[in-house]
Amino acid sequence: MPGIAAAGLTAALAAAAAYSFWRRIWFYRNPPRIAPSGNGVVSAADGTVVYVRKVEPGEPVISIKKGLAAKLSDILHEDECFPKLVVGVFMSPFDVHYNRAPISGTVEFIRHHPGRGPNLHMGPMHWRVLRRSEPYYEGAEHIVQNERTVTKINASPGDGAPCCYVVQIAAKTVAGIDSYLKWGQTVERGAVFGMIRVGSQVDVVLPWREGIKVRVRPGDRVRAGETVLCDW
Repeated sequence: MPGIAAAGLTAALAAAAAYSFWRRIWFYRNPPRIAPSGNGVVSAADGTVVYVRKVEPGEPVISIKKGLAAKLSDILHEDECFPKLVVGVFMSPFDVHYNRAPISGTVEFIRHHPGRGPNLHMGPMHWRVLRRSEPYYEGAEHIVQNERTVTKINASPGDGAPCCYVVQIAAKTVAGIDSYLKWGQTVERGAVFGMIRVGSQVDVVLPWREGIKVRVRPGDRVRAGETVLCDW
């Protein structure tokens, strides 16, 4: 019995040490990234693409479940009157959580929006991503309910996209959404601009234009600052 108790204690201590390492060190890793050449819009987050949609004004981005759809106004918390490309990326607790600018430009605004009720777990999306079960957004009510920070970047002259919205969506377990930018500040494509602490989702929203080439699809793994989402 003493041997069993000792083994149990050792296992518990090892588990506690592993959790502490993940939560305090591994989670905050920030590996260097090199943005690719050209003007392609790069991912703002590491993770798995869960939806890629061209959306007309007033059209739902996705149908989460019967009677519940996510519109651009739900994601951005503002109305949009022009077609958009929306790319959603789910970040598991084991992904790098630093977020990077999809384009170079000037910050027009940074707006934090409290949740429409308590933050919900992202468990349904996490489970469907692990199982590779599409649609990954089925039952993921956090997309419309949870708190978020919306950052709009106006592109530098000569860039392909005129502007870009980055939407950082918090999970129930999130300890904070961080933004290191200020209104009017310039930022370079691929530069770190913030992070979400623990599991979360980041959407990139762009004006649609003729000739756009979408380079990702649901299920793809992407890397912040390196993976090109679309180009012209």
